[in-house]
Amino acid sequence: MSSFGSDLNIGKSVIQHKCRVCGSESAAPFADLGVSPIANEMLTREDAKRLSENFYPLNAVVCKRCWLVQLTYSHPAKSLFTNNYPYYSSYSETWVAHAESYASQIVQRMQLNSVMRVVEVASNDGYLLRYFKSLGINVLGIEPCQNVAEAARELHGIPTISEFFGAELGKKITKEYGLANLMVANNVLAHVPDTVDFLAGFKELLTPEGIATFEFPHLLKLIQQNQFDTIYHEHYCYLSLIAVKHALELVGLRPFDVENLTTHGGSLRLFVCHAEASFSSTTNLLKLEETEVKAGLKLDKTYSEFQEKVWRTKRNLLRFLIDAKEKGKRIVGYGAPAKGNTLLNFCGIGTDFLDFTVDISPHKQGLMLPGSRVPVYGPEVIRDFKPDYILILPWNLAGEIMRQHSYIQDWGGRFVVPIPEVRVL
Repeated sequence: MSSFGSDLNIGKSVIQHKCRVCGSESAAPFADLGVSPIANEMLTREDAKRLSENFYPLNAVVCKRCWLVQLTYSHPAKSLFTNNYPYYSSYSETWVAHAESYASQIVQRMQLNSVMRVVEVASNDGYLLRYFKSLGINVLGIEPCQNVAEAARELHGIPTISEFFGAELGKKITKEYGLANLMVANNVLAHVPDTVDFLAGFKELLTPEGIATFEFPHLLKLIQQNQFDTIYHEHYCYLSLIAVKHALELVGLRPFDVENLTTHGGSLRLFVCHAEASFSSTTNLLKLEETEVKAGLKLDKTYSEFQEKVWRTKRNLLRFLIDAKEKGKRIVGYGAPAKGNTLLNFCGIGTDFLDFTVDISPHKQGLMLPGSRVPVYGPEVIRDFKPDYILILPWNLAGEIMRQHSYIQDWGGRFVVPIPEVRVL
């Protein structure tokens, strides 16, 4: 029988000794990715010359009681989500279009109007709330990273609270602003160390018949599509309906509907209400519960077999890169996402394989990737360098990236997607 590990503090970080939701000490192995730097701690060129980097265990296990997949090694949220956080949601055309579509759909579904309130947790740079605001709906953002919160205020006039969300903040907002008819939490549930306290904040802030929607990458897709690179220290948990439903029940909430999304390699949009609310569970929700059970998400074997898939992907990617370099090919990366840093560090890929990577965000250009220390430039350098291959690190945006840079075909350049398996396109 496996366990989470001993209750050990390393500096301000902790090796988790029990499940962060149900408290069980019984765990099964899932994915051990060795040691890795913090995925979003990019370096300046000067820092790279004079600083060594810290590498931390990157090991995920599954709780054998509630089936929550989680990291065994945890960093405090304040050390990960800082005032220099480099991710700005608005730089992805695909994600912004996704946000606009959601806003249109949910406004119609809930018949939202100017006397109602929408609160988004982890509202980033206002990429979503601006669409509700444009319709005259009251909005409030909650974003702990000061730099992106300020962007939301300056660019879109979104009132934003720069604090970490939980039960106490939920109570505070209720007193100062009133209850929320709709709460939104996109790609944040996995980013919180205290899942139960985080969800308790929604219980405090929602109106009796209010709805909260949570979007998160689906654990089942992670397993089926071998998306191991989405494992990094900012993601404390990896989520299934089975595990999230249990966590919601602990605070008096329940899911009643779900949508399958294509974002981030396959995500769920879960519709949640108070346990005592009038919403009935939909057929979609009941079918997904059945699908997860049939797929083995309540069986140890499903999780323990994943490690070999991870190793196989590493071997295949290195085999491709080594062969290409031996033939004199020039290879660069596209993107500087957190998932890309997991991939590069786990596979041991640095400037021996990638001359550089490029990213559309000016907040990342001129920096170096953590661990691998691959330099990041603007996309315009691709035309001058004329690489033979571009390794797409944010593979979930491959379609968008390939459309934007189809000109590499002019000199015979090709794209490479590493997940779920190495593909040359």
